[in-house]
Amino acid sequence: MAAKLRKSRTDKMLAGVCGGFAEYLGWDATLIRVLFVLLIFLGWGSPILLYFILAIVMPD
Repeated sequence: MAAKLRKSRTDKMLAGVCGGFAEYLGWDATLIRVLFVLLIFLGWGSPILLYFILAIVMPD
């Protein structure tokens, strides 16, 4: 059965979005968080807005 993308209940700092992606991809949550912060500083798109949208849309 394929893993489902959802917010993490155990590995979260704000809403669990990065922790959820880490569980889904099988990566370390710290790596996902570092990549997310790099995206914020590089200014690609609107990562902060994307995070809040995902926090609302992703299931618990």
